[in-house]
Amino acid sequence: MPKLTSPKEVRELLQRHGLFADKRFGQNFLVSETHLKRIVEAAKPFTGPVYEVGPGLGVLTRALAEAGAEVTAIEKDERLRPVLEETLKGLPVRLIFGDALAYPWEEVPPGSLLVANLPYNIATPLITRLLQTGRFARLVFLVQKEVAERMVAQPSTPQYGLLSLRVAYHGQAEKLMDLPPGAFFPPPKVVSSLVRLTPTGRPDDPKLFQLAEAAFAQRRKTLRNALLAAGYPKEKIEAALQALSLPPDVRAEALGLPHFLRLKELLYTTV
Repeated sequence: MPKLTSPKEVRELLQRHGLFADKRFGQNFLVSETHLKRIVEAAKPFTGPVYEVGPGLGVLTRALAEAGAEVTAIEKDERLRPVLEETLKGLPVRLIFGDALAYPWEEVPPGSLLVANLPYNIATPLITRLLQTGRFARLVFLVQKEVAERMVAQPSTPQYGLLSLRVAYHGQAEKLMDLPPGAFFPPPKVVSSLVRLTPTGRPDDPKLFQLAEAAFAQRRKTLRNALLAAGYPKEKIEAALQALSLPPDVRAEALGLPHFLRLKELLYTTV
């Protein structure tokens, strides 16, 4: 079995099965052995079952299984079934064909891990969903560099927003490295980044994120006006801003997690 760590090997495998990388599924197959090893190392130790979304040709899947991980790989593209059956032959990998966004993540064992080269088009909703479940001990994944920077962004920076707040609430995110387009086949038009996210196990807080969504919905507006537009009472908004010593023209991106938690308390407290 070829290692599939060169464009030539990947092209030959796809041609043999009469296949091609499909843009609809965001298929950019990792072909850099150096980066592959870094991903596996970043995911260790394998303290729980490992879930992979979008295994593609099974290169990362195989590397994880050979490193001792108990892998469940979820692939949406049914065309890849014969390829994966070939590349993962003899390995203790559970293959599931279906939509990762429809998978019952709330039922996976506590302490599970995600390790994946995520399809760009589902990365943000999927990571949000996995964080909400509280079931994961560690998430190590590849995403567009722009998305990775939003995940680790601090308040008062252009990248900071709802996703940054979600990640900060649920855990700690680190951007470990960037991967050039040439690390993939076919090469994407963007740089990718490897992110390691360590959840704290904090339960989801729907009211906090309802508030945050309203605050960030119209970034050009002040926080006061964005919350007014979302239906929060004017008196409560103004009293909350005053209690937090925030100026009337403050915008949502200036507020960190502690501010948002306190703002939620003030806005949802009944007098």
